[in-house]
Amino acid sequence: MQFKTFLVTGAALLALSAPVMAGTLKWGASRDISSLDPYSYGDSFALGVLNHSYEGLMRYDRDLKIEPALAASYEIISPTTWRFKLREGVKFHNGADFTAEDVQASLLRATNPKSPLRGNIPAYKGSRVIDAHTIEIDVSANYPLLLNDLTTIYIFDAGWLKDNNAEAPTDVGSGTEGYATYHENGTGPFKVESRQPDAKTVFVKYDGWWDKPQHNIDRIELTPIASSATRVAALLSGDIDFTDQAPVQDLPRLEAASSQVKLLEGTDLRTVMIGFSQRDQLLSGAPNPMKDLRVRQAMQLAIDLDLIQKRVMRGKSRNAGALVAPLIPGYDAALDEPVKADPEKAKALLKEAGAEGFEFEFNCADSLVNEEQICQAVASMWSRVGLKPKLDQGPRAVQTPKRSAGKVDVYTLGWATLPMLDAYSLTSQVLHTKEGSFGIFNWGGWSDKEFDKVTEASAVELDRTKRLALEAQSLKIAKDHALMIPLHQQPLAWATSVKIKDFPLFSDNLPRLWLVKM
Repeated sequence: MQFKTFLVTGAALLALSAPVMAGTLKWGASRDISSLDPYSYGDSFALGVLNHSYEGLMRYDRDLKIEPALAASYEIISPTTWRFKLREGVKFHNGADFTAEDVQASLLRATNPKSPLRGNIPAYKGSRVIDAHTIEIDVSANYPLLLNDLTTIYIFDAGWLKDNNAEAPTDVGSGTEGYATYHENGTGPFKVESRQPDAKTVFVKYDGWWDKPQHNIDRIELTPIASSATRVAALLSGDIDFTDQAPVQDLPRLEAASSQVKLLEGTDLRTVMIGFSQRDQLLSGAPNPMKDLRVRQAMQLAIDLDLIQKRVMRGKSRNAGALVAPLIPGYDAALDEPVKADPEKAKALLKEAGAEGFEFEFNCADSLVNEEQICQAVASMWSRVGLKPKLDQGPRAVQTPKRSAGKVDVYTLGWATLPMLDAYSLTSQVLHTKEGSFGIFNWGGWSDKEFDKVTEASAVELDRTKRLALEAQSLKIAKDHALMIPLHQQPLAWATSVKIKDFPLFSDNLPRLWLVKM
């Protein structure tokens, strides 16, 4: 396998200086999670963090192969019905027994029309409890990806949800909170001991975990450190033991400190891309020129991917022509030819479309590697062909509500196809028309009937070869229509203290600390 700068808060600095227990792993992340409720936003980083406390019926193993977790086994009863036998003897962190009623309550909560996670299980039609440790799930005909989906439908204690009036989903994007926003009760290897948002979240080992621990960690302290320089300094000084965001500009410095630090490097599955609004008007109220394919093509031709790769990403990223990475099922190498920059052709297309010099807002957040620098570089390249981008740079917590509400002209997006690890994740959640469980992240508001038809056909094709061909066809339509501009697969760089003996690197960029030995 190939393998922004805000100041750290005073509270986070105090958290770093606090005394630690034996077996404590101090994780310095580039950002915090927005909630303790894993259903509050379909964010892979938050889902990865919360997977230390919550679990699904299925999970990915050390080799990213799907294996049973809270399910003991499963069988396909009919083309539309799956039966799951559940593990017995599993306890929630509050001591409650795990049963099929908990799975039923969790499925209903995740698929609620107001749930931001409903797109993670798009084929769900219904479910029923057969007995205390058996549940059946109904899906769309011939849906082949249910096991993938179930890896992030984490299971709640039904009684706990009811007792705390938490049966309705929360939503980070709309600001909807509830008891589960600030409290946790899962079945996973670690339970939440305390949480100070934007300062520190502490997880402690759950001695009652059903699985045999492969880790020797007693305590995890997750501290968000937005400043790359502060994060590196904390690692070198021993204030943190691990970061999943080693800044690419500081990798030579970390490599030189090999007596203190281990570097783990690879290529992320996440493809960084740029999306366009397809609404009739821009945020300013002016007509939207980006509805014209020539304008979208011009904006793509204005971007010099080689320059971004060399200068911004320090040679560590992989230029992309396709919207999914090579390891993702559905990838087609024929689509993966990066578009070469041609500013003169871009200007000609803009002139032909009557879109010279139009002004628009460019919404950027802080969750991608060097996102601020990427956006500044792209905005400069657009300016050179006569466009007038207004850079709207802000933290994810500020930008997410704008994006979810469709209040964007142009925006960045990073998509790793999690949890499916299949191109259908992108085609169904990002590119499909926004309706029902489709298009949850279709922030641009575009709709293409041909694309939707092919994507929906891929969802019910059980023959893997035919299904992947349909997914590739969907991706070709997206490329031909320039629905998104792919930039690159971002670099994957983790750094750990040398005192950590075994720390597996995962290409989905999700640390699984229950597999780590110090």
